[in-house]
Amino acid sequence: MNGPLHIVNATPYASGALESCLAHLSEGAALLLIEDGVYAALADGNFAERLAEGIRGHALYALAPDLAARGLATRRLIDGLRVIDYPDFVQLAAEHSTAQSWF
Repeated sequence: MNGPLHIVNATPYASGALESCLAHLSEGAALLLIEDGVYAALADGNFAERLAEGIRGHALYALAPDLAARGLATRRLIDGLRVIDYPDFVQLAAEHSTAQSWF
């Protein structure tokens, strides 16, 4: 079993949730960006470098339907990010010891 799955739904441009989450990542943890949190995944965004730095050594995911709903599905995303769908989300939750939501 892996460490916690951290789930962030808020854009880093309007909330400190992602910064707080990055400060609490532990060994085996993964980060899933959902809803407005997917804006952090844009390679040309102001938060890309900070996210890439903060997630180093951890798995990073973004929910495909949320990217699509915001018109971001065809935008360039940060390196190492894996785009997943709802069944993958369920699988991630099952593979991790706990799920921590950051709002």
